[in-house]
Amino acid sequence: MALRGPLFRLLRTNLSPTCQQSRAQSVAVLGAPFSRGQKRRGVEHGPKVIRDAGLIERLSGLDYSVHDFGDLNFRHLEKDEPYMDVKFPRNVGAANKMLSGAVSRAIGAGHTLVMLGGDHSLAIGSVSGHAQQCPDLCLIWVDAHADVNTPMTSPSGNLHGQPVAFMLKELQDKMPDIPGFSWTKPFLTSRDLVYIGLRDVDPGEHHILKNLGIQYFTMRDIDRLGIQRVMEVTFDHLLARKQRPIHLSFDIDAFDPSLAPATGTPVNGGLTYREGIYITEEIHNTGLLSAMDLVEVNPVLGATPEAVEATASLAVDVIASSLGQTREGAHASIDESPSAKDDTEQLRI
Repeated sequence: MALRGPLFRLLRTNLSPTCQQSRAQSVAVLGAPFSRGQKRRGVEHGPKVIRDAGLIERLSGLDYSVHDFGDLNFRHLEKDEPYMDVKFPRNVGAANKMLSGAVSRAIGAGHTLVMLGGDHSLAIGSVSGHAQQCPDLCLIWVDAHADVNTPMTSPSGNLHGQPVAFMLKELQDKMPDIPGFSWTKPFLTSRDLVYIGLRDVDPGEHHILKNLGIQYFTMRDIDRLGIQRVMEVTFDHLLARKQRPIHLSFDIDAFDPSLAPATGTPVNGGLTYREGIYITEEIHNTGLLSAMDLVEVNPVLGATPEAVEATASLAVDVIASSLGQTREGAHASIDESPSAKDDTEQLRI
């Protein structure tokens, strides 16, 4: 039987103190304006357009204490030759090392973290920083792509298609010593990960998914099972044995391009608005979300200002629903409803 909503909250006693604390009513927003993990520029402007779409105001309206820590200032390394066709390894490695430290400090201070990307290579730093504080975390990866290529299987050499490979212990012997990444070691097993929304998987990635027995749901699976069943199986897989912190890594290209046109690698046939928001609502209902990434919003690739605005607004909706906004409405807490007598007295005065 699938474990659902309130039951999760009753079973959180075995979380580490830091990770229990991180689910307090305090949210840290951290921008990571970085684009060296892919060939297209523009995604570094993602954090700004998401904030401009009203993110901080939306989260403040959910009764959170919101701490916007601004954007990290990444230093660009001029000499950064490809390594085994891997592009910008030193820049990507240095950026993720900085991000990892910032994420670890924010979660250690008791915040639920929201990381605004930037490209998806940043998940290396975001998830590893989270794991420093919550080593028993699990990862839900919502994306059109598996992003689990190794340098040997990657068709492009772009590191935004390889972040998960850096995290998995089972791939340790498949990963060369890439310049810039000596600071990180694998910290997840294949059992700690679930993919949702896949529909563009490279041959090498498909082999890895099958060989390691990773739980994943393609868009065909979502069509066949329905999004409710997908989430039930996801939580059974990750949480039935042990309740632990969730890291949600959400690539905006998981949505159909008709909803999120301003992104770098759109693939037709993606999540509907209702499916995407249902995913995040259910993750919130576990009470276990500890950190999330929202990545790959690229305003430069929006054909019109309206396309950029739609994509950024969708990103805000994803983040807000992950943190408690519901389709019943997001309301400040009220202890009791005012009575008609109160209204009559007010009119008399």
